[in-house]
Amino acid sequence: MTSTTPPKLTDAQLQPLLAQLPAWRMSTERGGTLSREFVFQDFAQAWGFMSQVAVVAEKRNHHPEWSNVYNRVAVTLTTHDADGLSMNDIALARLMDQVAEALAGQAGG
Repeated sequence: MTSTTPPKLTDAQLQPLLAQLPAWRMSTERGGTLSREFVFQDFAQAWGFMSQVAVVAEKRNHHPEWSNVYNRVAVTLTTHDADGLSMNDIALARLMDQVAEALAGQAGG
C-alpha cells in the first residue's frame, strides 16, 4: 500500500481556505496547526461526533489529535508528514463542522 503525502499549503493558499473555517484557530506551531473546541449537549453527543469523524478519518488515513471531557471535544489538526497544514486538514475540519452542525440540529428537534 502506497500513500503520498499531500503538499504543505502555502500562506497564500491557506488564507482563503481559513476564511471558510471561522471557528478554527490557526497556529504556526509545528509548521501549522488548526484547532477548535466543539461543545455538545452531553457526553453521548460528543462521543457520537467522535465516532462519526473517526470512521471517515480512518478511511482517509488522516487522524485528528483530540481529547474529550464530558460534552467537549478539543481538536488539533496538522499533517505530520508535510510538516504543517495540507488539504487533508482543511477537508477534515470541514467534515467536523458539518457533523457538529448536524448533531446540533438533532438536539434542537
